[in-house]
Amino acid sequence: VQLQASGGGLVQAGGSLRISCAASGRTFSYYAMGWFRQAPGKEREFVSVISSNGGTTYYADSVKGRFTISRDNVKNTVDLQMISLEPEDTAVYYCAAGLAVNTVLPGADGIRYWGKGTQVTVSS
Repeated sequence: VQLQASGGGLVQAGGSLRISCAASGRTFSYYAMGWFRQAPGKEREFVSVISSNGGTTYYADSVKGRFTISRDNVKNTVDLQMISLEPEDTAVYYCAAGLAVNTVLPGADGIRYWGKGTQVTVSS
């Protein structure tokens, strides 16, 4: 599976942005999909994950209520809708695939594929 994130950009604090990850390959629907982010000088951190059928989602506490993850197993895409953005959300956002939700959660080490990131910058 090859993953490519897109849709990043510059937005003012309080604004919204939707980023997307497109996957190649017929096995996209088998994988749980996650979003991670890495801010300058910080370690990469978990943002959100969605199960293979879209029925289960988890979010980091820092984005809960502001970010929504979704997927389309026909189009082979996973999106992250972000609202009420804060300067602290500035980071490179990466999508990732794992065999199950619990392989993508924080502390797990089960990411099978990483996509190239997309930069999100939130100005104050």
